[in-house]
Amino acid sequence: MLVDRTLVNCKVYLEGDILEAGIAIENGKIVKIGKEPNLPESSEKINLNGCLALPGLIDVHVHLRDQRQAYEETFYTGTAAAVAGGITTVLDMPNNEPLTMSVQTLRERMKTAEKQALTNIAFYSAFPEEKDQIIQIVKEGAVAFKIFLIKKIGGLNIDDDYEILKALEETGNLNVPVCFHAENRREVEDLMQKLIFEGRNDIKAYLEAHNPDIEAKSVERVIKLAEKSKAKVHVCHVSSSKSLMLISEAKEKGLNITCEVTPHHLLLSTEDFGEKGSLLITDPPVRSEEERQSLWNGLKNGIIDVLASDHAPHLLEEKFSDEIWKVKPGIPGLETTLPLMLTQINKGAISIQELVRLMAENPVKIFGLDGKGMLKEGFSADITVVDLHRRGIIDSSRFHSKAKYSPFDGWQVKGMPVKTFVNGVLVMDNGEIVAEPGVGEIIRKKF
Repeated sequence: MLVDRTLVNCKVYLEGDILEAGIAIENGKIVKIGKEPNLPESSEKINLNGCLALPGLIDVHVHLRDQRQAYEETFYTGTAAAVAGGITTVLDMPNNEPLTMSVQTLRERMKTAEKQALTNIAFYSAFPEEKDQIIQIVKEGAVAFKIFLIKKIGGLNIDDDYEILKALEETGNLNVPVCFHAENRREVEDLMQKLIFEGRNDIKAYLEAHNPDIEAKSVERVIKLAEKSKAKVHVCHVSSSKSLMLISEAKEKGLNITCEVTPHHLLLSTEDFGEKGSLLITDPPVRSEEERQSLWNGLKNGIIDVLASDHAPHLLEEKFSDEIWKVKPGIPGLETTLPLMLTQINKGAISIQELVRLMAENPVKIFGLDGKGMLKEGFSADITVVDLHRRGIIDSSRFHSKAKYSPFDGWQVKGMPVKTFVNGVLVMDNGEIVAEPGVGEIIRKKF
């Protein structure tokens, strides 16, 4: 038997263990994992020089822009950033132009993406105005829906819990998760207007308008909706201890609820605004040092299910304004997430096993990404190869993303992705993109 390629001279992550082994790949699938003498002959043999092969990592919270926002990011530049950061599959958020909220807009977005993709891409949808269209959007392939409680994006009235409940009941029947940005619109807007009236136009005012209590109240609202609907819900970018406590209690009650955290909420705090200024503005904002530490506790205690970048690229000029309220919130993170977390592994703050759980195994379980998230015979040959000892400095000027800025600029990291394989194809090699666009696949929910 002659296979397409074999990966040799490496350590392989196999269901929690790290073993000396090699991987044989044929037609984009893993066909054999074993000692090199036991692997089949191959057309190509790639020496991984003792590095560690992990299951291809998945980022469940990415804004890839493109279409009418191609000036901020395209499917090519966004997925190039992903593979440069060791990510093999991304889930694209729906708040685009045009908004992803119908069969037609989802179909057009998939068609635009498939020719450019260097990673696998799955898609969220916003809710349509007509409830009976929900099933059609799922049949078209959406793997999840997104509700922004902070701003009306899509067909739902976000101030009407009964309307949200009916939508959740529909997704519950389809076993599709609904992801929430948990900040209540009215509370944020009321506080913002009050602060503007008082003449406040500073970062502290922005933090007041997006305070942790507003997030916690919104999380409480999501939990009540989950309890009534029995739907599968996921809370995005949790940033406060109270939110985590509420989610933990909901899990103990048996509710089908999961949550995620971002590297910027884990590693940065309000103290960093002094140096970073409005470049650090994101929703929800980074919190106090005490809240930041509580997120690490939630991660170590297993309350947090997923680590996601919330990659949100903007033009650099959109990150600065004379009015803080006009700054575009969001941080690019596809190229920094893995180096930052490998650095934390080297510091002992997190284990390799926890990283794989947060960025491979749990994303597959939550979003139904069958055949991914593990290095296993018969599974997709999506493989993230890392050198845990390689040192580097984060330099946003070298990003593949169009968003060439980062609050982590200048940070020293230990541990880097060195090769990324998508569907068995080497796509990134030591920071360079070495494959043609289109190697990634569009992932559709199996209906």
